Amino acid sequence: MTNAAPLSPAQKTWENHLILNDFYGELSSTPRRTPMRELISTVLSHRTTHADEELAYSRMLETFGDWEGVLAAPTPALAHAIRTTRWPDTQAPRIQDILRRIKAERGEFTLDFLADWPTEQGLQWLTDMPGIGLKTASLVLLFNFQKPVLPVDTHVHRIAQRVGMIGPKVSADRAHKLLLEQLPQDARVLLNFHKHNYWHGQRVCLYTKPDCARCPLKAFCDYYTEHYGPATPEALAATPKHWDTAWGELPH
Repeated sequence: MTNAAPLSPAQKTWENHLILNDFYGELSSTPRRTPMRELISTVLSHRTTHADEELAYSRMLETFGDWEGVLAAPTPALAHAIRTTRWPDTQAPRIQDILRRIKAERGEFTLDFLADWPTEQGLQWLTDMPGIGLKTASLVLLFNFQKPVLPVDTHVHRIAQRVGMIGPKVSADRAHKLLLEQLPQDARVLLNFHKHNYWHGQRVCLYTKPDCARCPLKAFCDYYTEHYGPATPEALAATPKHWDTAWGELPH
């Protein structure tokens, strides 16, 4: 990859995937959590650190035992149990509303049926629930059921705009579709694209003071060109090829 020829947005998206796959290492598509945990943990994670999200989830289940106990709990008590989240008084009734709907429609607390549903039907069913947006629904369907969807969080969205994979005014919801159209409909590719750009936004392409010197995308990044000019051979040669654990642990 050189900075000699301009790339189209779709070409930038594919180069991003190939380069970050090598930079961070390719991930398997083995689910990290059960579907129910993925759903509820993602609700808890909104504008909350991973450590505080995990603490809230643990306290919730330790206090109320299981999903039936969480649903039956007094809402203020549930809010207290998840108090390490950003908005516990909002999230507590939302979680109970989600559990109530799942139990009413499926007869038990399970999302396993989504494995057999068409992708669009699963997205529609999940996003019809209170507080479940496209990003959360896509995370559950991709991570747990290997559906060909692409979650776009703030980090993925920021990098896609800075690099030039999407336009500067494209919303996060619109970016789900645009980026998905530029990538193979392969769950493992989509999972790696999401996770690698999430990590990159957390550790390199920061909201303020992005670490452009360390970034392996500089050869075709609009932000880099705008601020530093076209990447020189010297700058490219000095760019690390792989993530070094000495720089810190990667997020979950």
